[in-house]
Amino acid sequence: MPTLGQSSQPTLIPVGEWARIGRQAILLSILTNLVLAAGKIAAGILGNSYALIADGVESSLDVLSSSLIWGALKYAERPPDASHPYGHGKIESLAAVTGALFLIGAGLAVALQSSLSISASFSREPTQADLPKAFTLLVLVAVILSKEALFHFLTRKGSQIGSTAIQADAWHHRSDALTSLAAFIGISIALIGGPKWAVADDWAALFSCGVIVFNGVRMLRTSVGEVLDEQRSSETIEQILYLTCSVPGVSSAEKCRVRKSGLTLIVDLHVRVDGEQTVNEGHEISHRVKDRLLGADLRISDVTVHIEPQPA
Repeated sequence: MPTLGQSSQPTLIPVGEWARIGRQAILLSILTNLVLAAGKIAAGILGNSYALIADGVESSLDVLSSSLIWGALKYAERPPDASHPYGHGKIESLAAVTGALFLIGAGLAVALQSSLSISASFSREPTQADLPKAFTLLVLVAVILSKEALFHFLTRKGSQIGSTAIQADAWHHRSDALTSLAAFIGISIALIGGPKWAVADDWAALFSCGVIVFNGVRMLRTSVGEVLDEQRSSETIEQILYLTCSVPGVSSAEKCRVRKSGLTLIVDLHVRVDGEQTVNEGHEISHRVKDRLLGADLRISDVTVHIEPQPA
């Protein structure tokens, strides 16, 4: 729990700067996926590895979903207007939903193709030509390292600015890393075991699809919760109530509702004050509460305070 001195410090980074940081991180994601997608598809075709081709196709889809997130962060920066008095931040959560659906769709598509390839392998005898080439392992090592690095980079940035969409994009990279790891294992088994183990490449791709879909569903639940104004964590509620009750003139606080809108939070709460005070005094206390919460480092963009008399 923060001390009063810590909680009253102003936010160091304005919301517009958070969005700019997010867009820069997503742009790096887009450029990296473009390079890796082209490299993986080319290496998969030349190296006879369906798992690597499937991995490259997923990276291509990631470029599209990352571009949508970049556009959403740009749109979310727009200030409130007559039609959108609470701003345009919800587009960020909708972009996270879209990104999660892309992740699930990519996983299911690759799973279908891998299943068809495995089914076809039972109807014929595999040959040496079915084996992937050894150089594909080197490509996969480079992919795994770069994707895992991007996952940690975007996770850190997403947490820093409070963006679910960027965290969803980070999980695209983690899923790519896991897909590539599964492909590495499958190709290694095929190369060591010979033609009869060539199907291990497809089994590896199928396994990685399960991981992709699982992460997609997990991110979808989080982002849909934000769209539906799901209550924030108990820790956030406790911080807000603590800061509110530290304001002179506040007897207690309750009914705190907090929802996420883009990169910021919107708060509604009830505050009890001495019932003998005048309307002007109660109004002044509500402004002090609002100023205290807006000045705290909690990314709060708007506060509605309902004043109630303290029971005798």
